[in-house]
Amino acid sequence: MEAHTQLQTPHQPSVSALSPSSSTSSSCNASVVPLSFFPVWTEPHGDKTEPLQDALNRQYYMAENGGEASTAGSATKTQWLRFVGTMGNGGMEWKGVEERFDRLALTGNGVEPVIKWSDFGLCIGMQQTPEFANELLRALRGTRDRNVDMLKDELHSYWCRMTDPCFNSRIRIYFDLCDKNMDGRITKKDLKQTIILSASTNKLSLTHEEAEDYAALVMEHLDIENQGYIELNQFETLIKMSLSKGSFSTNHLSIRRPYYSFDLCEEPRSKNEVLFRSYWRRAWIVLLWLIICTALFTWKFIQYRHRAAFQVMGYCLSTAKGAAETLKFNMALILLPVCRNTITWLRKNRSINSIIPFNDNINFHKMIAGGIVVGVILHGGAHLACDLPRISDSDRLIFWQTIAARFGYHQPSYFEILATKEVATGIVMVVLMMIAFSLATKWPRRQPLSLPRSVRNVTGYNTFWYSHHLFIAVYALLILHSMFLFLTDNVTEKTTWMYIAIPVLLYTGERVFRAIRSGFYEVEILKASIYPGKVLSLQLNKPEGFKYLSGMYIFIQCPQISPFEWHPFSLTSGPEDDYLSVHIRTAGDWSYQIYSLFQEATLSGVKGYPKVHIDGPYGAASQDHVKYDIVVLIGLGIGFTPFISILKDVVNGAEKSHCHHTGCREGSLRKAPLKAYLYWVTREQSSFDWFRDITKEISNSNQKQSVVEMHNFLTCVYQEGDARSVLISAIQALHHAKNGIDFVSRTPVRTHFARPNWISIFSKLAHRHREARIGVFYCGPSAVAKELEKMCTKFSTKTSTRFVFHKENY
Repeated sequence: MEAHTQLQTPHQPSVSALSPSSSTSSSCNASVVPLSFFPVWTEPHGDKTEPLQDALNRQYYMAENGGEASTAGSATKTQWLRFVGTMGNGGMEWKGVEERFDRLALTGNGVEPVIKWSDFGLCIGMQQTPEFANELLRALRGTRDRNVDMLKDELHSYWCRMTDPCFNSRIRIYFDLCDKNMDGRITKKDLKQTIILSASTNKLSLTHEEAEDYAALVMEHLDIENQGYIELNQFETLIKMSLSKGSFSTNHLSIRRPYYSFDLCEEPRSKNEVLFRSYWRRAWIVLLWLIICTALFTWKFIQYRHRAAFQVMGYCLSTAKGAAETLKFNMALILLPVCRNTITWLRKNRSINSIIPFNDNINFHKMIAGGIVVGVILHGGAHLACDLPRISDSDRLIFWQTIAARFGYHQPSYFEILATKEVATGIVMVVLMMIAFSLATKWPRRQPLSLPRSVRNVTGYNTFWYSHHLFIAVYALLILHSMFLFLTDNVTEKTTWMYIAIPVLLYTGERVFRAIRSGFYEVEILKASIYPGKVLSLQLNKPEGFKYLSGMYIFIQCPQISPFEWHPFSLTSGPEDDYLSVHIRTAGDWSYQIYSLFQEATLSGVKGYPKVHIDGPYGAASQDHVKYDIVVLIGLGIGFTPFISILKDVVNGAEKSHCHHTGCREGSLRKAPLKAYLYWVTREQSSFDWFRDITKEISNSNQKQSVVEMHNFLTCVYQEGDARSVLISAIQALHHAKNGIDFVSRTPVRTHFARPNWISIFSKLAHRHREARIGVFYCGPSAVAKELEKMCTKFSTKTSTRFVFHKENY
C-alpha cells in the first residue's frame, strides 16, 4: 500500500486509439496502417472518434455472434503486422514520414537531399527501437549495403511496402527480417537471433539458452520434415497464428463484420440515477456535516449579534465566534475517522456499514481538515485584523459602557492584546497547525524528485508522521485557549472540552490498545524473499487468536529502524492460511531501510531476521467484496497485493460462511463472491516474480472450480500486431499450447501485451452478466482510478449491468 507504479513505459505506444477506418495514399496504393491496437471505443476526443453507444453496440454484436464487428470499408488485415510506428496523432501517413525526412535531410554529393541510414527508424516512428529498425532496413534493402544514405524516393518505396494492403507482402518483409543471409530459408540460428532481438526490443528478460529452446520449439512446430529450415509458407502459418484472435488473446478486438445498432439496456438508467446510487452515502454524510457546521456558525453569530461587545467590534466579533464554534466541532470530529479499531469493528455491522461509507474515512478526515483551515482563517483573521484593532481604537466612552470591565477598565493597545494568554495560545496553535497541515500534503509527504534536495531532506513520510503528533500540543493549547476568554467568565460558555472530551478519550484509548495488543502479538519471520524491483516478501507465523477477513491490512513496525514508526501493508495471505504474509515495495525511507535489512540478512546467510511487530487487522475498501456475487479486481503494479487474499478466499470459500473468522452473529453471514475477475497491469516482466508462487497456487486450485479468471497485462511489450512483438506472441501461443505455462509470466496465467482495453473488458462483463451488480475494486494511481470510475458510471447507464466502483487507499 506504500508503493507506486507507472503504467506507461518510455517506448510504449499510447492505447488511445484512432478511427478504425483506413485511408488511401494518393502517391502509392497502400492503406494507412492504424497504429493503435484497439479501435477507438474510448471517450470522444473530437469528431474522428466513435461514440460510446456505437462502440457498445459493436461489442455486443461480437459477443452475440461469436465473431468480430466492423464497419463498411474499414481495414482488415492492414491492422496487423504493422511496421510503421506511432506519431503524435496515433497514426502515420506518408505526409508525416515526409516531414520527418525533410527535417533530417542533408545535401549529399548529388543534388537530391538524403538522410543517414541510421535515421530510418526515426522517420517511420521507431526511434525508441533503433536496433529493430536497422534490421528492418536490412530486410527492405535485401542484399544491398544498408549502411548508405537514403533518398526520399527510396524511403517512399519502403513505406509503400510496409503499408501494403496485401498481407502476404508484409509477411515477406518480416520473413526477410528473420532470414539473416537472405537465402529464402530461416534456420534455427536465424530464429534465435530474431527472438533475442524481439525480447530486447520489448524489454523482456531472456537468456541465450531460453532463446535456443524457443527457436527449437518453433522449428519443431513448423519444420515437420526436419529439413533444418523453414520457408515462407511455413513462416506465414506461424505469423497468422500469432495474429489470430482465436489463439488466446481475450483483450484483442479486431474489426471484420458489419454490426447492428440496438439498445443495450432494456430499462436505461439516467446518469443522475447512477450517480445518486453510487454516491448517496457520501452525500448524506457531507450534507449532514455542512448542516451542523452551518447551524453552529449561525447560532453563535446570532448570539453575539446581541451582546454588548458587538457595539465595539461589530460583525467581526460574530464571525469570529461563529467560526470558533465550528472549530470546536471539527477539532473533535477529525479524530473519529482515524480511530481504525472502532471503524473496523463498526464495519462488521451490516446495517451501519450499509449507510456509512467507511472506505472514505481518510477522505472525510481530509475534508474536516479543510473545514478547520477555513475556520482558523475566519476566526483568527477576524480577531487579528478586525476585532483587536477595534478594541484598541474604539471610542473610549463606548468601550467603558460595554466591555471595559473585562479588561480591568484599561483600554489596551493592539500589542498589549497580542501578549495576552488568549491570543498567544491561539497564535501558537495556528503556527503548529500550519506546520502539520503543510507537511501532510501530497508533495512533501510523497517526497517527489521535483522538490529541491534541501526540501526533500526535511520531508517524507517520517516528517509527516512526527509532525502530525504536534496536534497533542494543539489540543492542550486548545483547552487553555478556551479557558481564557475576554468576554465571559461563564463556565457554561467554555464548552471546548465538552466537544473534544469523548473523541480525545476514544482516540487515546485506541492508541493505548494498539500499543498493548502489538506487544501481545509475538511474531516470528518464517521466510523472507527478495524480488526484483526492490520488493520484500515476509511470511510470519500467525499469532494465536489473530482473526481477519480477506482484504484487510496490518501495520508493521521494525524496532531496528524506529520504535515509533508503523506502516500499513495489505495481507497477501488468506484467512484460512496458517501464516501471515505481506509484500513491501520500496517507496520511501522506511521501506528502503527494511528492504536493506532483510536483503543483508538473506544474502549473508546469518540465522535469524530483524525483529518486527504487527498491529491489526484493520478493515479496508477491498473487504466489501463480500457484498457482491461478482467482483472485478484491478491492480496496478504492487497494487495487486490487496486482492491476493480475496482470490484465495473466492477459490477456497465460495458460498461459505465466514462467521468463524469474525465471530459474527448468526444473522450476519458473509459469503465469498461466486465469480472473480482479476486484471493485473504491470510495466516490468520482473514484477511477475513477486506473486508467481501465489498465482500458481490459485491457478491450480481454480482448475477445479473455475470461479476465478485472471489476466496479466505487460505494458512494456508492444501491442499485439506490431512487428516488434509478433514473434513474441507466436512463441507465447506455442509454449502455452504445449506446456500450459505462459513463457512471459512463467505462470499458467497468459499475459496480454500493452495496456488493457477497458471498453472491451467492461463490454464483455456487461454482456456476460446482464442485470447483475458487479463490484469493481481498484488499487493503483489516482489517474487510472478516475478513468475506471467514469467507465463504471458509463456502463451502468448504458447497459442493464450495474458496476459499483471501490478504490483502495494507495
